[in-house]
Amino acid sequence: MITVKDIVSELEKLAPLSCQESYDNAGLIVGDPEAEASSAILCFDISEEIIDEAIGKKANLVISHHPVIFGGLKKINGKTATERIVIRAIKNNIALYAAHTNLDGVQGGISTVLAEKLGLSEIKILSYSEKRLFKIVTFVPEAYSEKVRHAMFEAGAGHTGNYDSCSYNIEGTGTFRGGENTNPFAGKRGLLCSEPEIRIETIAKKENLDTVISALKQSHPYEEPAYDVYQLENRFENAGMGAVGVLPEYMDASEFLAKIKRILPVKIIRHNDLYKKVKTVAVCGGSGSGYVSEAIAAGADIFLTGDCKYHQFLDCRNRIILADAGHFESEYFAVEIFFSIINKKFPNFAADLACGIFNPVQYF
Repeated sequence: MITVKDIVSELEKLAPLSCQESYDNAGLIVGDPEAEASSAILCFDISEEIIDEAIGKKANLVISHHPVIFGGLKKINGKTATERIVIRAIKNNIALYAAHTNLDGVQGGISTVLAEKLGLSEIKILSYSEKRLFKIVTFVPEAYSEKVRHAMFEAGAGHTGNYDSCSYNIEGTGTFRGGENTNPFAGKRGLLCSEPEIRIETIAKKENLDTVISALKQSHPYEEPAYDVYQLENRFENAGMGAVGVLPEYMDASEFLAKIKRILPVKIIRHNDLYKKVKTVAVCGGSGSGYVSEAIAAGADIFLTGDCKYHQFLDCRNRIILADAGHFESEYFAVEIFFSIINKKFPNFAADLACGIFNPVQYF
């Protein structure tokens, strides 16, 4: 049996919820994570038509890029489309899940795929995520150090780049005195005890922190294990917004814009002066105009994104070519990412692209 939680967990291996922006509402928005998943509808935005489609196809899971509830809902009485979608989903036992800025902000997410589709190589994150790594330090009797280390590694600690099981270990002596209601691991209550210990240091990502600490406590022989947690300033190399890479050779800017229109469902690309050839390309799916300065700092000749403002086109003249392909258009491959992940892990599970995928912004 495949549950909603099974599908969600696989998506969150690429796009953990801890990577979402503070304003976002990604995750399982409606539904029971333990429910069996019959089949799924994959979409960009959840509309009433897509709920109709899910009901018609007997799919009890809808996976979207944009969350159906973005701001708060104070009432659910069916007066708005969002309220009607939530009511009908609950009535028909349909789970609603969204992977939004957490899918935008990871290596292998929307911007990475967009860069790959454009034929870029040497792809890196444009604006790296900060303050997502934590150092965990604990003190363990020598005979139990391997057990505790292994438990923490199994829970997700100890990963540095392409290395795993990373830790630093120092021999030392711990002291403690148990109170009246304690059952000390060594020595006797009320008496000061010294114990040879190993200081174990390892690193955990924000999304794994609680799980690692829980594993530490469960595997540790002490009644009250001592541990410290430090937030690190190191940047996390696999998370951040946007991507930057290089083309095989220089292209005329107009030729590159034509390439964008062949790859994306774009009718119009807004841009400033096409004043130079392009080779280094920065991209950010969706509303990425806030990363213009990062694109310039990365040495990009052109920055492809959506939702740019008038004065940004003006300010970027002779500094970088700004190309606005649209919000929907620049995030077009989100649904393809969903399908690829689910199909690879659950090849016999039915995950269909919604027939009702649409761009709410139309052009006359």
